[in-house]
Amino acid sequence: MARTTPATPTEERCVTSYPARRGYAPGAFYPPEAPNVTDAIDIHCHAHGGQQDALALAKFASVSGMRGLLFKTITDFARPADAVARIRDALDDWAEAEEEDIRPIECWAGALMGFDGSAPTRRWCEEQIESGAIALWLPVFNHANTYAKVGGREIWWNPDADPSAHSDPLPWEEALAKGHYLLEEDGSLKDEIADIVRLCAERGVALFFGHATHAEIDRLAELVAALGFDRAVIDHPFSPFIDLEVDHMKRLAAAGITLNFTYDELSPLLGVDPARMYEAIREVGPAHCTLSSDAGEPLFPNSVECIRLIRGYMEAFGLDADEIRAVSTLNPARIVGLDTVAQ
Repeated sequence: MARTTPATPTEERCVTSYPARRGYAPGAFYPPEAPNVTDAIDIHCHAHGGQQDALALAKFASVSGMRGLLFKTITDFARPADAVARIRDALDDWAEAEEEDIRPIECWAGALMGFDGSAPTRRWCEEQIESGAIALWLPVFNHANTYAKVGGREIWWNPDADPSAHSDPLPWEEALAKGHYLLEEDGSLKDEIADIVRLCAERGVALFFGHATHAEIDRLAELVAALGFDRAVIDHPFSPFIDLEVDHMKRLAAAGITLNFTYDELSPLLGVDPARMYEAIREVGPAHCTLSSDAGEPLFPNSVECIRLIRGYMEAFGLDADEIRAVSTLNPARIVGLDTVAQ
C-alpha cells in the first residue's frame, strides 16, 4: 500500500530543521576537503557515462579517509568488475606515487540485472560473481514499476524513437508489457528470480531489490527470511519507487533485510524531510540501516560530499557517534563482505 502520510510542508520542516542545523557544529572544515566521512563505506555509487569519474572520485574518497565505494554502475555495464579492477589498479598506483601517506579506498563492483532489457538469469549472475562482482541489483530503470511511476527513455522500447525523448508515466499494463517484473501471474516469485536469491545466499553476495513493487518486495523478503540471508538490501525506502511506511520497513528488517537510506531521498529532486528519515532509522533500529549516496548524476554533489551530508543530517537530528558508525561503516561492511573493520 502506498504511503498515506503527506509530504512535509516547508513551514513544518523549518520547525524541525532549525534546531538541528543550529545545534550541529562538528568543527570548521576547509573545502574541498570532506570532513566527517572517516571509514565510511558508500554501498550505492554511480559512475557510468556522463556521470562522476570513478577514478577521480576514488582519489577524493581516499584523501578524505573513506573506507570504500561499491559501484552500482560504472562505464561498462556488461563487465563492471573488469572496469572496477582497472580503477583499483590505477588508484593503487596513484596512492603509491603520492608523497603523503594515503590509504587507497576499497573499490567493489556491483552488477545490474536486465540493463539491456534481457530477463535476469542465474547464469548471468554467476558470470558476474565469477568475474569479481560482490553485489547484484535486480532491475531498476527499466522495471515496470519505474515505467509506471516516472516513465522512461522511449528508445529503451522503441529503437526508432528520439534518443532524448522521455515518456510520461505509463499505464500499469503497458509498463508491465515493456518492463521487468519479478512475479508470476499467481503472485509467486518467478523461478529464475528465486534461484538468483538462493545463488546470492550461497555465494555470500549482496542482493539489492532494485525498484521492486511492494508485492515483489514481500515475496523476496519471505525467501530471504527462509534462507537466513543477511545481505539483502532495499535502497531508498522513501523514494517514489519503493515508498515504504515505517511499519513495513520494520517487518522487512525483522526478515533480515537492510534498509539503505540515500542522499538522493534528501536531495531537492525528491525532497524527503531529513527529520522523517532520522525517525524511520530510530524506529527501525540503526542495526538494520545503512546510509549511502546514490549519487553520480551532475545534479548531485559528488558521492563523498553526499556521504558527508547524509551523515551530518542524521547526526544533527539525533544519531550518536556509535550509531553513525553502525549505519555508515559497520553495517555497510557486512553488506560488502568486509570483515576487517574494527567493531
